Amino acid sequence: MNKNVAFNATIINIFGNTFLFILKIWVALVSGSVALLSDAFNSLTDIVSSIAVYICVKISNREADEGHPFGHKRAEPIAGLIVAILAGILGFEMIRASVNRFYNYEEMTVTTVILLVPVITIIIKGLMAWYFKRVGRAVNSPAITASAVDSACDVAVSAAALVGIIGVKMGYPLFDPAAGIVISLWIIYTGYKIGLENIDYLMGKAPEDSLLRDIKLSAVNVPGVHGVNTVRAHYVGPFIHVEIHVELPRYLSIYDSHEISDEVEKRIESISSVERAFIHIDPV
Repeated sequence: MNKNVAFNATIINIFGNTFLFILKIWVALVSGSVALLSDAFNSLTDIVSSIAVYICVKISNREADEGHPFGHKRAEPIAGLIVAILAGILGFEMIRASVNRFYNYEEMTVTTVILLVPVITIIIKGLMAWYFKRVGRAVNSPAITASAVDSACDVAVSAAALVGIIGVKMGYPLFDPAAGIVISLWIIYTGYKIGLENIDYLMGKAPEDSLLRDIKLSAVNVPGVHGVNTVRAHYVGPFIHVEIHVELPRYLSIYDSHEISDEVEKRIESISSVERAFIHIDPV
């Protein structure tokens, strides 16, 4: 992984989200828009998320040590769980504020500045989503790729806030708290998805069947391998560890068996999502 490119992306993520949060919270407090306030708190979770991603990229790139012989890849899902919990708390709090606005409506003045805030957010977040998606693929970083997905979701959230503000300007004041509820539900849903995904990483979930088939195919295509009888794989953080039993002729020397098992290991670990493969030899 190109560490400089990955770290630059995480720093851009932090500063971009911080700028948007300051802009949104200022305009929301001045205007009284609950939709913009919800969107501002969404940006607050993005700041925490971007800081977590930065820390995770830094920690996950540490070399394995005596205390962590398989590396530090599980740092990413731990940070993901923190972000998911925070998103849920903020989402429910903003639903409460939005529902309260239905019964205790306060007049909101819609100005050009207020209308520009979600438009600016849509543009910036759209560019961030495009950039993080490209960097995530280039450096094979699940954390940065997740930031791309999060930025793309924020485009939709800001679009909902814009609809709410336009509704108020057109004479439909309840559009604003309604948009706030929509945004809050989106925040909760996003946190729920992030939480489930990272729990799976921490619990060692098995990868999809298509990847297991690719692993088997990589092994049986190695010259000298007669077959595969056991394949077990699980996530260690965002990457996969594989245990595989390959069948080799019983008459092979230890040296030849070792050479074949090394080739099997090399081919399996060439699969981008596989970090480590453990080969067991079964004589046939």
